[in-house]
Amino acid sequence: MPIEIRPFGVGHRRPDGPPGSTGVTGQIVHSDGRGTIAEVAFVRGAVMEPHVSPNTSWLLVIEGGGWTGVGDERARIAAGEAVLWPADVPHAAWTEHSEMRAFVIDFAGADDAAARGLLEGRAMDVSGHPGEVERGVGALRPGDAGTSRRDPDAGEPA
Repeated sequence: MPIEIRPFGVGHRRPDGPPGSTGVTGQIVHSDGRGTIAEVAFVRGAVMEPHVSPNTSWLLVIEGGGWTGVGDERARIAAGEAVLWPADVPHAAWTEHSEMRAFVIDFAGADDAAARGLLEGRAMDVSGHPGEVERGVGALRPGDAGTSRRDPDAGEPA
């Protein structure tokens, strides 16, 4: 199976942005029954109006910064921060004097009920019947002191 690579960012965003927004462009990177991943970009003075979703979402800011509102609270957000937007609670995002780029991770449903079987260690055995998975035993292989597996020539971050 070939590696699937999906472009996003500049040149791939929809010019109109999400509904109820001004100065926001974005693109869905992935969407299926488990949820949606979208990249959004806010220009200076952009607004994603308050809205409600039946799903739990996270706004992960990767560049710049701005503001978010959740319910009656307001907070400044910046690159390297993630904001929880709970299901069925009004939430918004906007910028004033800076730009902001972020990912919105939208999970299906209000909580993790759809994934609980995976998180609790349930799996299908080879016969296709649900069964409990035993906890594995093991450890990470010890590293070689003073060496790094990072390849500086491959463009990897330090």
